[in-house]
Amino acid sequence: MKTAAFAPGIPQSTVYAMSADDISMHFDLDNLTPKQHAEHENHKDLMGFLQASLIGIGKPSDHLMLYEEFADAPWPDRLNRLRRFFESMNLETIPAAHWHYHPKHTFYESVATDIPEVETVTLYSIAGSNAMLHNDPEALKVSQDLNSKVHFADNAPAFGIAVPDTLATTKADLGSVKVAAFLAKHNNDVMLKILGLSGARNVAAVDGLQACVDYVEEFPEDLDVVLQERLDLTQFTEMTVDLRITPDDISIANVRKIMFAEGLWVGNLIGPEVVLTDAHIAELMQVGAYVREHNYFLTEGINCGVDYFVNGDEVVVTEINARWTGGLFPTEIIRDVGAGNKTCVAFVDLIRADQFDVCLDFFESHLFSRESTADFNVIPVGFSAIEQEIEGQKFYFSWQVIAGDFEAFKIARRDDLGDGVLERAETISVEL
Repeated sequence: MKTAAFAPGIPQSTVYAMSADDISMHFDLDNLTPKQHAEHENHKDLMGFLQASLIGIGKPSDHLMLYEEFADAPWPDRLNRLRRFFESMNLETIPAAHWHYHPKHTFYESVATDIPEVETVTLYSIAGSNAMLHNDPEALKVSQDLNSKVHFADNAPAFGIAVPDTLATTKADLGSVKVAAFLAKHNNDVMLKILGLSGARNVAAVDGLQACVDYVEEFPEDLDVVLQERLDLTQFTEMTVDLRITPDDISIANVRKIMFAEGLWVGNLIGPEVVLTDAHIAELMQVGAYVREHNYFLTEGINCGVDYFVNGDEVVVTEINARWTGGLFPTEIIRDVGAGNKTCVAFVDLIRADQFDVCLDFFESHLFSRESTADFNVIPVGFSAIEQEIEGQKFYFSWQVIAGDFEAFKIARRDDLGDGVLERAETISVEL
């Protein structure tokens, strides 16, 4: 049995075992700062809806490891309803008999005792948290290097990859002459990045030395810190692709525009309007060659996300994510249901607990089909059974794709669902 972050769609029978891995690539989970601990717990909560989405990404011979909260009523019924949504959209699915439930806080330790007879185990990424599954120190080192903002800053320019002006330093050296010079060069307006979580966490715009010092106050003195030129967003557009890397081939699995709300990643714009030019492709192939040169590849294919900015044909690569990416899940489903010719917005939002089944009814009444002529359709992607309490009310995370007219969807949402259900959609504007 082989264990790795295999690319989606491999023919081998597989166990999908995915939880929050990013922070454990670089830090000891038993010695996190309060900020890291809070973000790690939040990331585990978010992973619930990625787990659920794998029901529609996998196949009948696969098995799925879920948080044990999904085993409690009413979540088995809701998961089965999601499975029926996927099947109505002509997806193969992982059957309920192949769902396994494990504690969120000891997820991988529990999974390791419950592996069915399959050919592969697919992880979100190779990390320290799931070392008991992959047992591969060499693969872990590759994953640590290629998911490190510091390693990328130190090595990518020499490989011919266009990156923003970058300075890799440490917390202890923030008061140095070189840091002062870098800040002055960029008018005290830069991006500060530290190792850790995905989805724009541990990345912040700072306006000078004091802001840098304040941001890393709770961390140890040897913390790696990356300072990077802040690109002009009136000129550049932020994008992501997923590359599939094998020993002999580098291919582009998808391309999408990154969407933010209130400073955090909420989703992606996907569809025929999001295009790659020949110049973009050439630069992205160079990134693929870079990760393969660092021994990141699998015969079955392995995924690597690339975050980059474009201005016409100009490409500036900001970081790579040698793992599955959040946007990979909906793009796989969009392609497989046949919505690739539609303007699609994939986004994460919240549903108030007492409205959850009403929202699923809404999804079902607008469910995507290739024959639909409606202004918009909904492609459900996943949801989390981990409760979120906000201002005394209970919510759950939901992940969905709106195919077609997003403004028409927002009108229907207001009319049919109202307050407390997918309200973050109101902050999303589709700019083609």
